[in-house]
Amino acid sequence: MDTILKRSHELKQALVDFVLEAEGEGAQALETYAAKQFRRNSGDSTQQNLIIDSFITEGKIADSSPLELFIHSHPELSQSDRHLINSWHHSFIGLFAIVNPLADGFELMNWLTDKHYIVKPNNPQTLQELSRLKAGEILLTRISPLTENYWIFSGPYTQMGKLGKPKLAVAIGNFKENYKNHLYSDAPDLLELAWQSVIYYHQQFVEFFGSDEITLPGYQLNKKIGEFQQIITEQNLAAAGIDPSKSLAEIAAEAGVGEEEITAAAKELGADSKTVSQVFASSKNKMVMPKVDLPPELKKAEQLTALSHPRWGQMFLPTYSKLQTILSAQDGESVEGREKLIRYYLEDKSINAFIWHRLAEKYPTQLEKVLQTFLQRPDFRLAEELDALLQEYHKPIEPELPEIASVPEHLHNLFQEAIAEVNKSQSKAKAQKKPAKGFR
Repeated sequence: MDTILKRSHELKQALVDFVLEAEGEGAQALETYAAKQFRRNSGDSTQQNLIIDSFITEGKIADSSPLELFIHSHPELSQSDRHLINSWHHSFIGLFAIVNPLADGFELMNWLTDKHYIVKPNNPQTLQELSRLKAGEILLTRISPLTENYWIFSGPYTQMGKLGKPKLAVAIGNFKENYKNHLYSDAPDLLELAWQSVIYYHQQFVEFFGSDEITLPGYQLNKKIGEFQQIITEQNLAAAGIDPSKSLAEIAAEAGVGEEEITAAAKELGADSKTVSQVFASSKNKMVMPKVDLPPELKKAEQLTALSHPRWGQMFLPTYSKLQTILSAQDGESVEGREKLIRYYLEDKSINAFIWHRLAEKYPTQLEKVLQTFLQRPDFRLAEELDALLQEYHKPIEPELPEIASVPEHLHNLFQEAIAEVNKSQSKAKAQKKPAKGFR
């Protein structure tokens, strides 16, 4: 084991040098990759090293990976070296909890997928740095295969200490935001289920609203979304063999199970702890879903548009009707706020490529003219140049897993427990803050 660990360190250092010393196409590929990553994350030294490490295993120079080019340019490598380097295509970044510190490494759990790994530092310096870490501490890092049963720390790591459930839930949320392409990297089955849930939600949306696009005053759309969520919850309950027309107390009595068991089942299907307790308290209450509210600024919108797509998910746009008015007008230039709105749609990250393609499909001629004027590019051609324009404004052309996607059960439970802890702390703080009496 010591021999292969040492060799993995030597090969990794040679790979880093190979990438950093590359010229021409290789240097340009690294620069482009790094620029894209820096837009999403901070630019500190740890992040820079993590980006280089990611590029080595995920980047492309022409049609080849840096790993492939390194092997090709070093014909003296042994077969075992080549096998090890090729295995690093399966490296991935994750948010790991230390399950057990070992004499020469750690048992780690990937919080995103609940998978466990034996991971070893492949050099004395990293081993010494990590030796003080304890069970329960959280690491953000990349790991790479070493053998069939062992992994190594691929590059830099960020220590996050021991996190309570609320802070851990926030850390996982940040990971999902900053590393969307790495969600469930080591569990393609979970990733596939997540994408299937987006398709299912879209199908239910279209069935309920009769279209993939609906525009209503914000408060009305908020109410309709609540009704839509309620129907989905009832369908989930029915699929689980639970009659949503009956109270929890009735269901428990018929099934011959206790309140604790039926409450746990209901929570897994979308009801929070508070709602379940309230429902169980009265035999007259029915199974209900927690109230789903849009943000206040959306509920106040005069016209709020909801769009649904089987890959991009659901989008809520309070300005979509106004932009359609601009694009429908004979003289769109006369509409007040046109330039500001076009700039917002180009620059704001919430306006994705699907929205632009929907507008281009409905208003091809008008949108092309508007963009020609805004960009001051009279030769701009919408059909040929839209994707390039969106990429100029840092918009992904392919969808990333949307927020409405389902999450693994262990993450769902963590988020529910984190919310419960936060609510408990807030209630306790309010109780302790008693009103002042008498003179001050």
